[in-house]
Amino acid sequence: MDASHGMAPVIVGPNQPKRFYRGGSRIHAFRGEGVADGWRPEDWVGSTTTLFGETAMGLTALPDGTLLRDAIRADPRPWLGPAHVGRHGDNPALLVKLLDAGQRLPIHVHPTRDFAKRHLRSPYGKAEAWVILEASNDAAIFLGFVEDIDRPTIETWVRRQDTSSMLRSMNRIPVRAGDGVFVPAGTPHTLSDGIFLLEAQEPTDFSVLLEWQDFAIDGEAFGHLGLGLDIALDAVDLSGWSMERLRGALVRLGAPVRSGLTTALPASASAFFQIDRLEPQPTVEIEPGFGVLVITAGTGRISGKAFDDFEVTQGMSVLVPYGAGRLRMSGDVKGLISRPSLT
Repeated sequence: MDASHGMAPVIVGPNQPKRFYRGGSRIHAFRGEGVADGWRPEDWVGSTTTLFGETAMGLTALPDGTLLRDAIRADPRPWLGPAHVGRHGDNPALLVKLLDAGQRLPIHVHPTRDFAKRHLRSPYGKAEAWVILEASNDAAIFLGFVEDIDRPTIETWVRRQDTSSMLRSMNRIPVRAGDGVFVPAGTPHTLSDGIFLLEAQEPTDFSVLLEWQDFAIDGEAFGHLGLGLDIALDAVDLSGWSMERLRGALVRLGAPVRSGLTTALPASASAFFQIDRLEPQPTVEIEPGFGVLVITAGTGRISGKAFDDFEVTQGMSVLVPYGAGRLRMSGDVKGLISRPSLT
């Protein structure tokens, strides 16, 4: 293909760093490849982000071995587009993951942008959103506190590792496949085992652990981003969540945008990212712009003016550069495309 005519989408393979909680078998089954040693519960898709404290672990490599981060830095406009570069520079402003909870995740929070700027020298915090791909019958998420919690109480719970008190104080929400959830930065949260999801988030690996016993990590030493517990607890939103706030963070099915394309997240996520559900009827158009496409079911084809069409099938992850232009997906296939916000 003549590069002057645009860029082609890029299929990337699994990228599963070892983590401190169990999972990964559903990623292996979904993709039909990857590592399933029980401690690789996340697949970092289209990642220009490293694990906290690491220099390279977590970064996505393109098929020719070039790191995606380096390819974008070398020529950001074809990858990201002029509007994106004007807003975010050469940072994609997005990290997408597949996450398979082989055990309940520890209760934790992610910093807001304001906290990250003040304490972590980062313009990005870690707001995140989930689209549930699979869920067991009793699967649930825990999101925010039911009532206001004071600082001495949360500090006591964390220092004593009083997990039962923390869980009882949080909103338990049953979830099923297809649900979309927005988790604002600062919100205490966890999710039960038996959940397989796609996550879009800000491009950092900032987590403050409120729970660490029974996990393969020394939370007292490594659970607070090197800030110490006193400062790290400032990242926690201690306010109670009203029913209205909870409803604003959850959608069972997104509102239709046009034939074959449906929003998967509540409107509250739109300042950070979006995830759209793609279901050709019999085709669906994908607007120009950087995105990360994960094929969630079936087999189909991707076509566009800048490249030869190609087949996609369940489990594939496809990087969509701005330079690929408008795409069309067709066939008996479904997918989720994640994009950063340009607002």
